[in-house]
Amino acid sequence: MSHAARTRRKPPLWARLAVVVGAVLMVTSGTVIVGSRVLISHVTSDITQTTLIDGAAGAAARAKGNDIDGPVNLLLVGLDEREGSDEEGARSDTIIILHIPASHDQAYLVSIPRDTRVRIPAYAKNGYAGGTAKVNAAFAAGYEGPGTELEKRARGFDLLAKTINELTGITFNGAAIIDFAGFESVVEELGGVDMCVDTRAESIHIGVTPDGKLVRGWYKEGVGIQGLPPGAKPLVHEKGCRRMSAIEALDYARIRKSLPDGDYGRQRHQQQLLKAIGKEATSTGVLTDPGKLNRVIEAAGKAFVLDTQGVPIEDFLFTFRGLAANDLILVKTNAGEFASETIGGQAYEELTPDTMRMLTSVRDGTLPEFLMSNPAFVATG
Repeated sequence: MSHAARTRRKPPLWARLAVVVGAVLMVTSGTVIVGSRVLISHVTSDITQTTLIDGAAGAAARAKGNDIDGPVNLLLVGLDEREGSDEEGARSDTIIILHIPASHDQAYLVSIPRDTRVRIPAYAKNGYAGGTAKVNAAFAAGYEGPGTELEKRARGFDLLAKTINELTGITFNGAAIIDFAGFESVVEELGGVDMCVDTRAESIHIGVTPDGKLVRGWYKEGVGIQGLPPGAKPLVHEKGCRRMSAIEALDYARIRKSLPDGDYGRQRHQQQLLKAIGKEATSTGVLTDPGKLNRVIEAAGKAFVLDTQGVPIEDFLFTFRGLAANDLILVKTNAGEFASETIGGQAYEELTPDTMRMLTSVRDGTLPEFLMSNPAFVATG
């Protein structure tokens, strides 16, 4: 079995929510809840870990006592597997870099547009020859070939990480795969999240019956939402702030086709959802209810696959003890504006020179300074 495919189920802690969502510490009434190693082992013993980044794109965090020295970059990839559709395989339509500068007092979410035109390097693990394509095709190219589902996903992630590394020079101290189907169960256990709809959006996945019941459908390219019962219409998310159920929140974060800014709007809404989950997970109502907290953590463990690049997760927790979900800053790639180009009949997104400078600042640990001089790259949320 390859190194990337070797899995282990060890206790690294709150990683299910803490690392992925950015709520790296649970804080209430000024008291940090880290818990003993026994508690950490108990509540996280079933999280799946594997090597997702195997090579130059990975960079183990530098230890400084129990602290981590320098900036930290975590690569988060969301898989969107469409039930009921005729599409096969896993789609990496969500690509987010969680960046924490050396000061460790702030966290940033930076999305890579799924349609970004990139050079995908050759990949020896499955014989992929390399080529030029959209960045989300890198995951699919690595995923192809024999192996278990976890082995295939690990290959896909690894090739995607190599592609982003060659494009930007960014190396990653950790990585996580987010399964959005499993992610919905996390929001269910939380009892929903508070979201603000900034743009009216019509669903292509969820319908509503005449009596107000939400029902699932599926999308067929060029046709629209399919599989709804008679009388049901697509769910419409109207502007305004409200409490969303799990099915509503995940649906809103998946929509792009009915948004005026397409995938840029979806990037923003996915970042907002991660922030909302982090806020809800660190709320007093969750932290003071051990049963609910345990159910949330158990649900999250089924939704994530984690790679800490060999660094004990406890070191991440200690380092980021001052962070909370409210500290997440959402960053807009291309300042949220289209930079499209059609080549050979295929529409791609290009990264603008300013965006490449932004990504260079992530690589160099100077993102806060870049955003100070380029406020258009900061999203509301």
